[in-house]
Amino acid sequence: PHCRYEKSSAGLLTPEDVGVVADVYQRNQELDNTVKSLRAELDKAKEIAHKARSTWDKFRKERDFHRMNHRRVVQEKTKLVNDLRRLRGHLDTYEPTLQGLEEKYQVAMKEKAIARMKTDKMTVKVETLEKQLQQATIAAGASLSRYDDNNNNASKGDVGMDPSQASLGLRQTGGSRAVRPTMPQPSSDASLIAFQDRENPYLSMSFDPQRAEAYDLKKSFKGHIAPISCLAMHPKKSILATASDDTTWKMWSVPNGELIMTGEGHKSWVSGIDFHPKASTLATSSGDSTVKVWDFSQSKCIATLTDHAQAVWGCSYHDSGDYLASCSMDHTAKLWDVGQGKCRQTFRGHVDSVNSVVFQPFSNNLCTCSGDKTVSLWDARTGLCIQTFYGHLNAVNHVAFNLRGDTIASTDADGGMRLWDVRMVLERMQVDAGPHSANKVEFDQSGTIIALASDDHTVKIFDAIQGTQLGVLEGHEEAVQAVVFDASQKSLITAGSDNSFRVWG
Repeated sequence: PHCRYEKSSAGLLTPEDVGVVADVYQRNQELDNTVKSLRAELDKAKEIAHKARSTWDKFRKERDFHRMNHRRVVQEKTKLVNDLRRLRGHLDTYEPTLQGLEEKYQVAMKEKAIARMKTDKMTVKVETLEKQLQQATIAAGASLSRYDDNNNNASKGDVGMDPSQASLGLRQTGGSRAVRPTMPQPSSDASLIAFQDRENPYLSMSFDPQRAEAYDLKKSFKGHIAPISCLAMHPKKSILATASDDTTWKMWSVPNGELIMTGEGHKSWVSGIDFHPKASTLATSSGDSTVKVWDFSQSKCIATLTDHAQAVWGCSYHDSGDYLASCSMDHTAKLWDVGQGKCRQTFRGHVDSVNSVVFQPFSNNLCTCSGDKTVSLWDARTGLCIQTFYGHLNAVNHVAFNLRGDTIASTDADGGMRLWDVRMVLERMQVDAGPHSANKVEFDQSGTIIALASDDHTVKIFDAIQGTQLGVLEGHEEAVQAVVFDASQKSLITAGSDNSFRVWG
């Protein structure tokens, strides 16, 4: 005890050694509880280890499966690569054959187009010949009937007539003078009187050239809410008509730009516009496949012409005002009797959209241009194609005559312009104004100055005699779609996709 006291005083004993001496049974019970707790934890650890082993086995099986699948995919990929190489080899052997077939197909399509054109022309010729034969048959029948009636009257009513005179159908009048009965002439279509031959009054006139290359921009007007596609000048007054993609047309006084009238009625964009030669009406063409005639005095549409199957690109009055021509995306042009509101002729022959139509001044001919790269001249009386001009390398957008009617100007989508001599039937001049599309072309009164509306936002001025470019008018913000000379004001008016028309002078 003394030693224990000394060690306790010196702090060499722990609290357990200093405390009450533990009972051995109590100590054993604590150790037993500890063993049980450790065994429970061991069982839990074994269970977790078993689950981990199961998960690992599962992952190993999935790994083996994916490895096998990957090997199979690699084998299939290798097989496909080999197949592609083999097929590429076969394709290389077939390439010359395919190229030959493609060339044959192109040749066949060209031959088909030519055959179709010839078929259409022959169809028109046959229809014309049938009409002429029918008219001749009717006229011959009427002549024979009148001749028989005269013979019968002569044999019954004339006494003492010489038999030879009676056999010739002669009758005595007022004595011994014999008069041959009048034979009826073949009846001509009264509706074609407007196409009788007449002299062009401009052949004997001369005008000073409008030096448009020196013009400056005078005024600019925002006339529509969509691009302006066409312009037309009033034949007697300084009045401008505009046609727009906003489905309306408008009339303006120039150069002040005061709005006079607005026309609404088309269901789609308005593509063409033209004044009646006597300025009593106005015609418009539209993407809704119709042509409308508008009367100024009544301020309304008085006729809607609906025979076209697709969008109508343009319209043009004959100088008599009795007829109106139109051209359409349906590959045809049509001649309309304005008074009766009926289609008199359909001009078939183009194999693509007919983009523009215009009458030759003071004649029975009209000119068309098409997306098939050709310009054609037609006889309005028979509906037959007189001449086709070849030379453009892309779709032809517009055609125009000079006032003398002896020269045609045409423009195409490559920016090219060509002048054609109507009398000599040949190309007189070729001008490259590209690479942007040339949308419209217009002669001045003298026929020596040409204005060309281009997709590059400019108007180009050319000498129609020499073919040289005299100048460029810049001011539009987008493509120029239309151009027209105003001879009375000595100015030039242009319009474009920027919704505006501009006056230059």
